[in-house]
Amino acid sequence: MHEQLKAELRAGLQAAGLPFAEQEPLAAHTTFRIGGPAEFWCTPHDAEELRTTLECCKKVGARFYLLGNGSNTLFSDEGFDGAVIDLRGLTPSIAAQELQQEVLLTVGSGMTLGRLCAEAQQRALTGLEFACGIPGTVGGAVYMNAGAYGGELKDVLESVSYLDEELQLHTLPVSELNMGYRTSIFEKNPSWCVLSATVRLKKGDAAQILAQMQEYLERRREKQPLEWPSAGSTFKRPQGAFAGRLIEECGLRGFTVGGAQISEKHCGFVINKGNATCADVVALTEEVKRIVREKTGYVLEREIRVVK
Repeated sequence: MHEQLKAELRAGLQAAGLPFAEQEPLAAHTTFRIGGPAEFWCTPHDAEELRTTLECCKKVGARFYLLGNGSNTLFSDEGFDGAVIDLRGLTPSIAAQELQQEVLLTVGSGMTLGRLCAEAQQRALTGLEFACGIPGTVGGAVYMNAGAYGGELKDVLESVSYLDEELQLHTLPVSELNMGYRTSIFEKNPSWCVLSATVRLKKGDAAQILAQMQEYLERRREKQPLEWPSAGSTFKRPQGAFAGRLIEECGLRGFTVGGAQISEKHCGFVINKGNATCADVVALTEEVKRIVREKTGYVLEREIRVVK
């Protein structure tokens, strides 16, 4: 950002009394632990502060990026030349609507999936077991239709409220969100900001729900390299195959570029073995894609978002 633009954005944020910092290291806010500084790091506490923050950015023409838990994001080593807006403050209290055998829960986009799953279990509501252990926020889960163990968010999602590019409020039912494998209407419209989501869950048995969640968590601990920084599954599942299996078949278990490595525990994960850079991860994934394509014919697509 040139100095004039920085001065204008700084003045706008200060005049509105909005919380922000400058030159915030993005590595501290992503599960990969990679990324240079954000020129501006904005931390709105609620939807109104979010809207005003976005207005300030739009008024001066500053770039902005909406960030949840940073679990599927790889920031450039140079950082982000604009405002990164942390949405984790958007966690108003849960609103519940009782139906006959179901309950609708409406939650803020900044709530973690882990907390939502815990709330569902404590209320004896079934349907979200698959999501326990997914490290993202509700907003991020909506954005990419997060899923695991045969379940996807779209299976339980009822509707989503969001701000469009003009900062107008809308609510859409799940049928109009174009949700598919690791995608949604929000991926095609990155300037739209998810404010809240409503899920439809069935009444169940709290002990059975807890047991299922614990089983999934144990399977994660056994099979995934949770002891290392990563962004979860690195590649989308190609039709008719599994990315991790293809990578393993190509002899790439443990393949390393700089500080980035194909996990020896699960070949579908790229891990940060220490001081990995964004450039390391990108170079590694590009080489893996090339080798897999040459040896198997499958074209892998990165699931993680690279933000420059």
